[in-house]
Amino acid sequence: MRTLLRARMDTRAGNEAFRNGSLSKIIEGLVAQLQPEAAYFTALDGGRTCLMVFDLEDPSQIPATCEQLFLELEAEIELHPVMNLDDVKKGLAAVK
Repeated sequence: MRTLLRARMDTRAGNEAFRNGSLSKIIEGLVAQLQPEAAYFTALDGGRTCLMVFDLEDPSQIPATCEQLFLELEAEIELHPVMNLDDVKKGLAAVK
């Protein structure tokens, strides 16, 4: 299932990860693990935030996807099923 990951990192933990060099390694590891179709990095709600769209094949992947972000960056994480335009068209065509 196409899923949007929104991870807002704690500022203190993110600063420490930046200083000790682990921030880029954590992000690179997450990208390698998830192979997202899109990945964006910005500031939301006052903190470093990454947004990734990836294929969540099974809910059992959730702990492996989130735990390092929780543990290393004290991130607030949201996972949302999302659709692209083709998915919306297919879904709307089925509603009749």
